[in-house]
Amino acid sequence: MAELEQTLLDWLQSGRRFSVAVVVETWSSAPRPAGAMMAVASDGQTVGSLSGGCVESAVHELALEVLATGQAGLAHYGTSDDEAYAVGLACGGQIEALVIPIVDETTTVPLAGYLRALEESRPAALALELPVIRETSAGDLGDTDDPTGRILFIEPAGSAAGVPAAAGRRSATGGTEAEWRTSGTLGHPRLDEHVTTDAGAMIAQGRTGVREYDSTGKRLGAGTRIFVTTSVPPSRLIIFGAIDYAAALSQLGKFLGYQVTVCDARPIFATPERFPDAHEVIVSWPHRYLDDEVRAGRIDSSTVIAVLTHDLKFDVPVLLEAARSKAGYIGALGSRRTHTLRVEAMAQAGASTAEIDRIHGPIGLDLGARSPEATAVSIFAEVLLEFARGSGRSLRNTTGPIHS
Repeated sequence: MAELEQTLLDWLQSGRRFSVAVVVETWSSAPRPAGAMMAVASDGQTVGSLSGGCVESAVHELALEVLATGQAGLAHYGTSDDEAYAVGLACGGQIEALVIPIVDETTTVPLAGYLRALEESRPAALALELPVIRETSAGDLGDTDDPTGRILFIEPAGSAAGVPAAAGRRSATGGTEAEWRTSGTLGHPRLDEHVTTDAGAMIAQGRTGVREYDSTGKRLGAGTRIFVTTSVPPSRLIIFGAIDYAAALSQLGKFLGYQVTVCDARPIFATPERFPDAHEVIVSWPHRYLDDEVRAGRIDSSTVIAVLTHDLKFDVPVLLEAARSKAGYIGALGSRRTHTLRVEAMAQAGASTAEIDRIHGPIGLDLGARSPEATAVSIFAEVLLEFARGSGRSLRNTTGPIHS
């Protein structure tokens, strides 16, 4: 998303005309999730992706049509295997895409607010009114009475532009309308009010999806579909141990979208120059730093903790802190013998069996990794497996949907 955010902000700053396409719903093996975004400028330049290359050509054509007519549209791709293949969805997946022309302040201002929130890792939401889709073949332009499409941007009132949210916090506290700042409109004050409240709850849960109201905003009504996509601060990767394996892991963590912290008590090793991909490098005893982060509420179920020091005087105290925290994944580097010694020392320090069992040690999956880079892949393979509850088996040896 980083390239998309900066490019669109540049386009908005320069007054360039463009359309934005957003995936609002998916079915079956759709390549990218709801909220994926793509933009097409009037000269045909494209940034972003809706499907990893599957339907981009069809959406590109539709986006230029939307820009020419000024009429927002909704298209459904992949309604049958034949149609899916025709637009590139040979996997059989289906997506519904909303395309909106960005033409004046009613669309440019709320879109710019959301893009800045994404860029600065602040919690926010963008609500988009969906036109009625035609009951015809895939890719048709949807009917709508609104020539441009309506957009509402929502963010916590205490979230100031230029001030990133605290690292690792994936949610904002839901609350009353007064706690939220908005720009743009969905066409009716009560609809704006209810969508703002509902979007606040979706931000808190990190959810994206479609909600339905009537034209005046009643939640039990029908006929007005609003798609809400949310921005939450990225998950944290905290690496303890300023070693070469940490450099490789921080690089991969940044690539995967994590907010990366490297921490080590030794100032000669814990330097920004040695870890250019880390968002921050901390000189501190690992267990003291982690205790401070836990007390500040910056460790949650999305946090990944990797202890790479394989030195008991560092490992045991920080693993005790980690095992008693809300961290979603805890791993420790080292041989089986080293891990056995760690476990014995933790038990002597009062760790319970349940706390010790939370630790993935030795860290990573058995991929035959030896180099720091391959070991980083091994570690994140296990992280992804843990969070997604996958089987870890080769896909060629499984059946059924790839994405459950």
